[in-house]
Amino acid sequence: MKWIKQIAFLILLTTTIISCKHSRLLKNPDLDTKYNAAIAYYNEKDYSRALQLFDQMMGAIRATDKAEDLYYYYSYCYFYQKDYSLASYYFKRYYTSFPNTARAEECLFMSAYCNYLSSPSYSLDQTSTYEAIKELQLFMNIYPKSKRVPECNDLIDKMRAKLEMKDYKIAKLYYRMKDYAASIMTFHNILEEFPETIHREEILFLVVKCYAKYATLSVKEKQYERYTNTTIAFQDFYREFPASKFAGEATELNDKSREELQRMVDKNKDIIEKESKRVRLKSNGL
Repeated sequence: MKWIKQIAFLILLTTTIISCKHSRLLKNPDLDTKYNAAIAYYNEKDYSRALQLFDQMMGAIRATDKAEDLYYYYSYCYFYQKDYSLASYYFKRYYTSFPNTARAEECLFMSAYCNYLSSPSYSLDQTSTYEAIKELQLFMNIYPKSKRVPECNDLIDKMRAKLEMKDYKIAKLYYRMKDYAASIMTFHNILEEFPETIHREEILFLVVKCYAKYATLSVKEKQYERYTNTTIAFQDFYREFPASKFAGEATELNDKSREELQRMVDKNKDIIEKESKRVRLKSNGL
């Protein structure tokens, strides 16, 4: 137990000495001393202390030859501390301040990459996801021959998959809530925005199912149009996936819709014939 106490004492003593040294550095007016110490902290991966010193120097060192390095290390300090929002801001600021330097490409990419890392789960707000896609596209526009372009495309694909999943879940939620009009619209938007979606077969089938249920629940004046939309949706589905596992149920929905359409046509035909007969009898004075 004695040796444990001795080790604990040594650790406490070392921490106190380091803390005192850092406090003296913070109070030291010499910029070169602070700068060299900040770089040393950075190389030791002590990003918190490095940031404190960089913060103090930011204004004074801006017009010196050390400014480029300071912005570069400053950005990475936030990055390694996983403060991706500030890291993205300062990487972008580095790029705009030093666009012709060797690190400009790297920093513009890192700015976009930090936005990618900030992108949350698909169930949350996707503002940062859209921002990351926009920034990655900007990087590829500025550096179309960069070796990072394939990685940018891969990151964009991952974020688009997340956006697609969000819309897919929303459409399924509308379906469960029996808001078939909203579900149909959202499914169509997915097919337009993400035509290669892995859910395409299911979505096309669910559009058929939504139209059929929507037609059944509609007022009579709207049923003809919505049953017709069901048969059109079925044709779109069956044209692409004739051997689908959903084909049987989709065919039943289509057959029922066609029967309802025929029934409405026959009913209207009878009404038209009766009205024509009444007009003829009236014109004959009967």
